Amino acid sequence: MELTIYGTNAITYPHLHIWDWRIASYLFLGGLTGGALVMSAIANLRKKKDEPEDRACCVKVPLLAPFILLLGMFFIFLDVERKLNSFWFYLSFQPLSPMSWGAWGVGAVIPISFLYGLSTVPDELKHWLVFGFLKKWSKKLNPYMRELAVINFIMGIFVGIYTGVLLSSFVARPLWNSALLPILFLNSALSTGAALVIIMARKNQVKLFFTKVDIWLIFSEITIIALFFYGHYTSTASHRESIMPFFTFSHEFFPYWISILLLSIIFPLAIVLKFLEVKGEHSETLTPFEKFRMNLSAALVLIGGLIIRMALVYAGQLIKMTDTVAKF
Repeated sequence: MELTIYGTNAITYPHLHIWDWRIASYLFLGGLTGGALVMSAIANLRKKKDEPEDRACCVKVPLLAPFILLLGMFFIFLDVERKLNSFWFYLSFQPLSPMSWGAWGVGAVIPISFLYGLSTVPDELKHWLVFGFLKKWSKKLNPYMRELAVINFIMGIFVGIYTGVLLSSFVARPLWNSALLPILFLNSALSTGAALVIIMARKNQVKLFFTKVDIWLIFSEITIIALFFYGHYTSTASHRESIMPFFTFSHEFFPYWISILLLSIIFPLAIVLKFLEVKGEHSETLTPFEKFRMNLSAALVLIGGLIIRMALVYAGQLIKMTDTVAKF
């Protein structure tokens, strides 16, 4: 009825296209930014007693975080049909609208995370900053690094949860309409953020610490994914039908059941590699093979986080509440 009588289809209205890889990429990069801010804040707040209070041990990730979020915003900007209308979000604030919270929240995270990144740059690395005014700002912000780290920790949690709230607020999409989805996206954001720190960290102690953290995050992520599907299976008919593409082994649903298969391989493999990393004593200098194994397991976590977003965004648009109602 929706397609034939009302004409709400892509043929009659070409601009009513479904959400695609651009939205999924935005959700992934937004979560990665949130996780990176949280993990870099933990790294910089968790300091040794012999280190100065205003000296950061994690510099590259805070500097990179706002640019990752800007790339995600670029993808969502590409998805908007009337791009100039996107600025209307900032003409008002709607407390009951998740998108309004997201627009204002993300708009605040970008400049604040940029200031946090500048505050982490020590004097010997000021040459990374091309412009002179950035060096001056960094010098002034260095004493406030810990305060900015706390603020960005909170804002990172907000961004990680928001990416899940954005989808879960769609009642007409049964797959997305779950209270566990924001928790799943937050957990995935923290896990990918830890993976990014592992890849970019130079200190062995930092790599090993976040490897241990990521092991528990991967375990909890697998548990939440299982509970997410179990909750849908034991819920209404529309919720139960919405997860069927992930467990229907046919060519029509190939991308969805293969995503579950990949996740069932990627996450356990990442866990095994991480267990091998933290087992035993490590020397002050990691061997090339040990570094490769660390980076490989972290890369698998990043790939898994992207697969989760892609699979849920696309699969969530296959089944609508009206599809199930029409059968009755």
